[in-house]
Amino acid sequence: MLATNILDVATKIERTRERIEGAAIALFLEQGFDATTVGQIAAAAGVSEMTFFRYFGSKESAVLDDPYDPMLAAAIAERPLSESPLARVAEGIRSAWRRVPEPIDSRTRDRIRIASTTPSLRGSMWSNNAATEAVIAAQLIADGVDEFRARVAASACLGALIAALLHWARTEGAPLGDHIERALDVVVAR
Repeated sequence: MLATNILDVATKIERTRERIEGAAIALFLEQGFDATTVGQIAAAAGVSEMTFFRYFGSKESAVLDDPYDPMLAAAIAERPLSESPLARVAEGIRSAWRRVPEPIDSRTRDRIRIASTTPSLRGSMWSNNAATEAVIAAQLIADGVDEFRARVAASACLGALIAALLHWARTEGAPLGDHIERALDVVVAR
């Protein structure tokens, strides 16, 4: 009985988070990011502003939240230490991506489009990318790679990943995974 209640609560939390994020994305697309208020998002999602802030620390986080950093670090840690830092990062990203289902709706593409075309979000977007780069570099450093090589490998592969995401968001057709694979192939030939 307790396990069922915990699952029910977790499901409700996830549905609420998705409803808020969906309302935010829809309003950002309709009105623009800067013209949309947290109050409007909360009203469209059927929650209070306080509830919005329980799920998202800011309006920006409704677009920019990135839960993948721990998964990337773990996938890189699983790679053989005998590989070069660049290969470990590229193959770790490939491995992590293969564990994530391909986006089936437009929400991920919409989030990337909003973030990449809204000048007021660019700084936050680059801060998120810098945090991801730091997580990747920290894993390499923990595994004995010198800091400079770790940061270069992390930056190069993250640059390829960002290029893949931005290209995918601007185009229709190939799945995101294909774009990521192609971008990483440019950095580390297989």
